Order: sequence, then structure tokens, then C-alpha cells
Amino acid sequence: MGIDIAGIDLTHTDSTVLFEQVFRAHFKGLHGYASTIIKDESAAEELVQNVFYKLWEKKEQIKVQQSVQAYLYRAVYNDCLNYLKHNKVKATHKAHTRYTSKEHENHTDPAVVKELERHIDEALNELPEQCRTIFQLSRFEDLKYRMIADQMGLSVKTVENQMGKALRILRQKLADFLPILLLLITNF
Repeated sequence: MGIDIAGIDLTHTDSTVLFEQVFRAHFKGLHGYASTIIKDESAAEELVQNVFYKLWEKKEQIKVQQSVQAYLYRAVYNDCLNYLKHNKVKATHKAHTRYTSKEHENHTDPAVVKELERHIDEALNELPEQCRTIFQLSRFEDLKYRMIADQMGLSVKTVENQMGKALRILRQKLADFLPILLLLITNF
């Protein structure tokens, strides 16, 4: 049993002529419909042609119960939705790829690392002397606040305050480099 579109048997010997008539009668309207959904003229044209191609390829299996126009519009609508979903997935993948490649470039590029090191050194040198010393003892020598306080003859509260001040100043001075710094820290 072949495809029966609105009473037309496309498996008949004159099916090519009949199919061309259906194509000519509906292509322009379907193309306009698809263009309004996907907002791309050439993609809409290809999509509608593909609907007709699938219709012709499966003419032996498809039995259209409603009007041919309703069948074609529904097929175009479904293909448009699939096209939009596919483009959304492609865009998401592209954005993710772009983000991860930039992320990878940023923390492996020696020039970026060198620039970051230079800015960290400058920011550290701009700290008040006591503040810088406490920060370096805490972060670079891994000393606890109590040990720093004892070594410098200060109270633990003073060490805590000076560390807070150092971190606040460094955050401000290195704000532009914070994303790169975080990537470096989390990847090591």
C-alpha cells in the first residue's frame, strides 16, 4: 500500500507529475512559514525541500489521513523545532568550547603567568611593611597567626587585622587578574 495524499496515490506511474504538483502548490507557503519560525531564508528552503524529500522517500510507508497541506505544515513545523533545538545545542557547545579553551589558554600561557606574577609582586610591594611581612609569613611560610604574633611581638588580634587589611588591598589591586588567579590555584 502506497502513500495516499488527499486521494492521490503517489505509488502510481504518474506519481512524479502529481508529486511535482503538490510541491509547486505548497512549497512557497511552506518556505514562508519555515522562514518565520527559524528566521533564516536559506535554511528554511533546505528544510522544506528536506520535508518533501522525506515524503518522496517514504511514499511506500506513509498514509496521510488529513489534508496534504495540514500534513506538510505539521512536518515543516516539527522539523523547524528540531532545527532550532539543534542550533541551541550547537551554540551551547560552541560557547562551552570557547570558554574552556580560553580557560586553558589563560592558565598555561607563560606570558599570562609572568604578567600575573609581576602584578602580584607589585601589589605585595605596595603593602605597608608590617602588613606585607605578616602576609608573607602566613601565605608563603605557612605560619599560624599565633606563631607570627610571637615572632613579631604582636597580639594575635593585630596579626588577624593586618592579614585582613593585606587581603583587602590585594583583592583590590589584583581584581582584574582574579579569574586567572583562581584558575591557577584550582588547577594546581
